[in-house]
Amino acid sequence: QVHLVESGGGLVQAGGSLRLSCAASGIIFNFAPMAWYRQAPGKQRELVAEITSRLSTNYADFVRGRFTISRDATKNTPVLQMNSLKPEDTAVYYCNIGGLGPNGYWGQGTQVTVSS
Repeated sequence: QVHLVESGGGLVQAGGSLRLSCAASGIIFNFAPMAWYRQAPGKQRELVAEITSRLSTNYADFVRGRFTISRDATKNTPVLQMNSLKPEDTAVYYCNIGGLGPNGYWGQGTQVTVSS
């Protein structure tokens, strides 16, 4: 059984930084696509950034230039470095491995709160 746990969220002032990690157990994701999503109160879950097994990346316009997604080579999980945080980045951030289909896995989320 696959289990993902995000960490690294918290409260930070605008302009600050956070680094999100995702711990995985149950399987090794050598070639799976990986991504970070977020969901703010009253809004739908949205893609933040994604990375393929070949390290090709894609970012949502609202984070491009501020966030960086990478793959932890030893743990085979995604990492999200978030810089220049804004209050509108406040949301629950979710780790996804394997995509949106039936073979994809989600963590429970980690809260990121950015104060102005």
